Amino acid sequence: MGRLSFTEYFHLLLTGEEPTEQQRYFLDLLLVAIAEHGMMPTNVAARMTLAADPGSLQGAVAAGILGCGPVILGTSEACAELLEEARARVVAGGDQTAVTLAMARDIQAQGGRAPGFGHPVHRPLDPRAERILALSDQRGVSGPHVELARRFREAVAEAWGRPLTMNVSMPIAAVLLDLGFGSATVKSVPLLARTAGLLAHLAEERLRPVGFAMAGRAEETVEYHPDQP
Repeated sequence: MGRLSFTEYFHLLLTGEEPTEQQRYFLDLLLVAIAEHGMMPTNVAARMTLAADPGSLQGAVAAGILGCGPVILGTSEACAELLEEARARVVAGGDQTAVTLAMARDIQAQGGRAPGFGHPVHRPLDPRAERILALSDQRGVSGPHVELARRFREAVAEAWGRPLTMNVSMPIAAVLLDLGFGSATVKSVPLLARTAGLLAHLAEERLRPVGFAMAGRAEETVEYHPDQP
């Protein structure tokens, strides 16, 4: 207390070691990048839970966190695993372009979705992703995983026959891996960040409640058909 910031202490708790300046800087940057995302289902669920039980702040936060899966929170963990597999193939002698293209084509052929690519709002670029990559380059942090992330951008465009937005999850994973974080710890970063965002939404919910209004609009939206099971 008084010596470490919360970001530095989070790194210590997560890894057992105090961060370097670069690790501290980018961990803080990535927490900021993913903390808030507007009225998404996770925040709506949290607000509606608080409306139903105003005394259960922890329950409302939990309701929001339960929805933090690959659709809402992102696919940073899957991105980390993809990058690690690609890195292992390159270390074993594979060419970066060939490796990433083969992996992208395999995902596409199986009907899967490329982790870290595509976004319903940010098109053609996700400004958060581009900012992370730019700062990673400027501060000399970009390493083999950031390079592979860029190769995957090209590979995914070729495999899908069109450019897909690299969303914020891919550079989060790439930068964390290049800074020495293990893939198993990657998802903890967006989870912690989103917890802060949920708490902010819930503080606002207490001042300007909209939970019941959203529930009412949901009922108005759904049509009841008595002749259907």
